[in-house]
Amino acid sequence: MALRLGRMGARLLLVARREDALHALAEECGSEAAVIAHDLGAPGAADALADRLRQSGERVDVLVNNAGFGFAGPFVAHAEGAVGMVDLNVRALTQLTARLLPAMVERGAGGVLNVASLGGFLPIPHFAVYGATKAYVLSFTEALHTELRGSGVHASALCPGPVATGFGGRSGLKDRYFDVGLPVGAVAEAGLKGLAANKARVVPGWSTKVAAFATRFAPSGFARRVGQKAVDVGR
Repeated sequence: MALRLGRMGARLLLVARREDALHALAEECGSEAAVIAHDLGAPGAADALADRLRQSGERVDVLVNNAGFGFAGPFVAHAEGAVGMVDLNVRALTQLTARLLPAMVERGAGGVLNVASLGGFLPIPHFAVYGATKAYVLSFTEALHTELRGSGVHASALCPGPVATGFGGRSGLKDRYFDVGLPVGAVAEAGLKGLAANKARVVPGWSTKVAAFATRFAPSGFARRVGQKAVDVGR
C-alpha cells in the first residue's frame, strides 16, 4: 500500500513496530516518507500516536488502517493472545479512526481505508478471533461509509482473500496457502482505486468475489464448514 501511494507522489507517514523495516520501506517508496516506530497494539498507543500528530501539526488526508495479525488454532490454546489481537485489529483501528476522521469531515475531504478480509464474511473455526475482528472491520467501515455520504470523505473496507505478504508464517498457516492468491501489489491497487471511487466494500479478484457472495448467503452451518476447511487446507 505504501509503495503504491509513494509512486503516486503522496507524502507518507509510516507507522509500525520495527524501525529498521520502516526505514527500508521508506527508502523504497520513492517519495517523501517519515517513519514512526510505534506498537499500535499497546494500551493507549493509538491515542498517543494521534496526540503526537496533532502536536506536530501533521495533517492526515488518507488513513490506511492495515496493522493486524492472526494465528491459527483452537481458541482455548490461544486465549491470552486473542485479547492482543482484538487490541490491534479492532481497538487501535477504531481509536485512530475516531481521532483522525473528525478533521477530515471538517475539511470536507479525506479517506479511510480499513483492511478487512474475506474472513470477515464468515465464521472461521480455529481462526475464530481473527475472523471476528475482520467482521467488525467490515461492518464498521460499511456503516461509516453510509454516515459519511455527502461529507466529501470516503470510507472503504478492503476484503482480500489469501495474499502473499508473509502473514502465513506468522499466523501458523503455510505460505503456499497464500501464494495462490493475488499479488500484494494488485490488492493494494484495488484498495486505493476503490477508496478513490468511494466504494463501501472492495473485494479484489473474481474468485474472492464469488467466495464472498457465496458465503454471505450460504446457510450458517455450511459457512462454518467452509471456514474450517479453509484453515485445514492452510495448515
